[in-house]
Amino acid sequence: MIKLFTNPAQTWNQRFAGTDYLFGTEANAWLASHKSQLIQGGRALAVADGEGRNSVWLAAQGMQVDAFDISSAGVEKAVRLAAQQQVQVNYQVCSCEEWQWQPAQYDMVVAIFIQFADPEERATLFANMMATLKPGGLLLLQGYTPKQLEYKTGGPPLLSHLYTEELLRDAFAAMEIIELRSYEDVLHEGEHHKGQSALIGLVARKK
Repeated sequence: MIKLFTNPAQTWNQRFAGTDYLFGTEANAWLASHKSQLIQGGRALAVADGEGRNSVWLAAQGMQVDAFDISSAGVEKAVRLAAQQQVQVNYQVCSCEEWQWQPAQYDMVVAIFIQFADPEERATLFANMMATLKPGGLLLLQGYTPKQLEYKTGGPPLLSHLYTEELLRDAFAAMEIIELRSYEDVLHEGEHHKGQSALIGLVARKK
């Protein structure tokens, strides 16, 4: 199995070490476009949240937000961003394996560009995300499709880490698929998600 990083925490700490926000401070466009589906006062989990742009946005919409990332440097910047935006987020520094996944805890799980996971890790992560949702809870996910290898404007350079509609439909077959769409768009998410991109978005409800 090809691993994207031999030392993920060190890699991301180095990437997040500067003062600039690598992927910007605005919420991911796919997430923001589904604002109407957020539950005011509901509990949300932002998976591998990096420097906090998505968790801070969720909190600003009135949700109670937990978020984690493997990078202490990223979480430090997320805490600063939350303070600047005057919102509260419960941040933890940990990996996806270390996070204490509790069953039926969240009204929404948000997973934006978590494609560091190889197929084996991904299967476990997807299962944990489904399990931690309450019945009726929503999973909102965005990633890159294989065509992104042509654009090289972000994401992993490994085909095995990219998503197709078939892959996501199979992985989340136990859920009600509300929306599953492959599309292209020009991203403006900092310097590392910038330009024409091959994207896929999923919204699914736990039965």
